Amino acid sequence: MNLDPVMACNLRCKMCYFTDQDYVKTLKGQFKEDEINQVAKTIFSRALKLQIGCGTEPTLYKDLVKIVELGKTYGVPYISMTTNANLLTEEKIENLLKAGLNEFTISLHGVTKASYESFMKKASYEKFQNVFNIFAKLKSVYKFKVRINYTFNKDNFYELKDFFQHFNGESFDMLQIRPIQKIGNTEYNDFDLDAIRGDYPELISGIRNACKLHNIILLAPNKIPKTSESNTASLIFDYTFCYVSPSSFWKKGFNWKAQSFNSYSKEIGWSKTLFLNVFKSEKELKSVSNRLNYEVELN
Repeated sequence: MNLDPVMACNLRCKMCYFTDQDYVKTLKGQFKEDEINQVAKTIFSRALKLQIGCGTEPTLYKDLVKIVELGKTYGVPYISMTTNANLLTEEKIENLLKAGLNEFTISLHGVTKASYESFMKKASYEKFQNVFNIFAKLKSVYKFKVRINYTFNKDNFYELKDFFQHFNGESFDMLQIRPIQKIGNTEYNDFDLDAIRGDYPELISGIRNACKLHNIILLAPNKIPKTSESNTASLIFDYTFCYVSPSSFWKKGFNWKAQSFNSYSKEIGWSKTLFLNVFKSEKELKSVSNRLNYEVELN
């Protein structure tokens, strides 16, 4: 399940819908203490993975440690947090790790300072780099993973070749590279990747070799997908994913404050829906999710 505990962000990244002022006005609210307790009671025990932070910035939520603690209390096997990292300090990172956080997933839109601060407006490259220095330090004390999610476009793609000149390979474990996608009325809106499509295999090959040298797992599509291409790997995604925020809980008709997950599932015949759809053939099952197929390099 993906959980956004607060509907806000401290940055205004050019490839993010937070640069759409009209849309940002619709994002309001954060969970109160009793509400987050109820969320945990309602759904956490069913989650194989709890992803804190989906479309907003979770470090703006004051009681983030409690969410991680609740996840562990209800037996969630794996807890990850997606963040831009600019509000993280050594104390905050250590408190999250002590609470049981398994992974930090860090959003990145530029390798160099100029590119990073241009695409991730209001961010500090120095603060960002300091967080990775802290990760490298704490990896000798705690067992946790760090994943970098790098979203590329035609203007920040080629600097990827210098990635390990700017980032310490001892500070992270996974590098995920994914092409820009249209997710709203964003400030940066050039989604045409044809100009770099031919150079993609060679550049990714270089990154793959560098990742092997640093024992880093690389997640990257084997080619830049065209918009007309379908992804068969995401066919069951819509039936296994649960999104929760102050304004949304799984399905629109679910009154989570007064109704249990099991009772609502029975009411809508969810078990039958899963059975009829998850086991359908590719021709029968259509997914509205825009998910990528990745080649995973295990070193």
